[in-house]
Amino acid sequence: MKILTIADEEAKSLYAFYTEGMLDEYDLIISCGDLSRNYLEFLVTMSHCPLLYVHGNHDDYFQTDPPEGCICIDGEIYIHEGVRILGLGGSYRYKDSGINMYTEKEMKKRISRLRFQLWKHKGFDILISHAPARGINDEDSISHRGFKCFVDLLTKYSPKYFVHGHRHRNYGAFIPQKTNFQDVTVINAYEYCVIEL
Repeated sequence: MKILTIADEEAKSLYAFYTEGMLDEYDLIISCGDLSRNYLEFLVTMSHCPLLYVHGNHDDYFQTDPPEGCICIDGEIYIHEGVRILGLGGSYRYKDSGINMYTEKEMKKRISRLRFQLWKHKGFDILISHAPARGINDEDSISHRGFKCFVDLLTKYSPKYFVHGHRHRNYGAFIPQKTNFQDVTVINAYEYCVIEL
């Protein structure tokens, strides 16, 4: 299975310079948030596969105007061709307003609500989030801090991939696109990254 992961910034090669058939090779598209409704609708229209998404911290308007043709998996486990995909959108809360921002305690509570799904599906293969995990591709600043409870999820369930956005790779020359945490491949999907299962 070939998966196109996207986050945070539109990739000109997929949108402005799109050529017919260039998305045909993908079996699934996954958005990690903070991308426009128009961009997501364009990609799902031009591809022949589902587009799954979680909310970024700037996606509050999706509550009333979600991208058509796309599937929100925020706060649930979605099964695609036998692959278990857990979606947890939003970022660390760094200001009072914003419905897609959470404290560590709030995100931990969201995960605890998934206990039955995690038990029923015997874990998950891919964790999709907007924010990174604490100490893995995050920053010390509160606006780009990762969640410790994501580290706990990765440690307990050891999925194949953890894919996130939020930390733009143009913030610095040494921000990696791929890293490893124990047996988990961690992907920063800023703009786009292709993974295979």
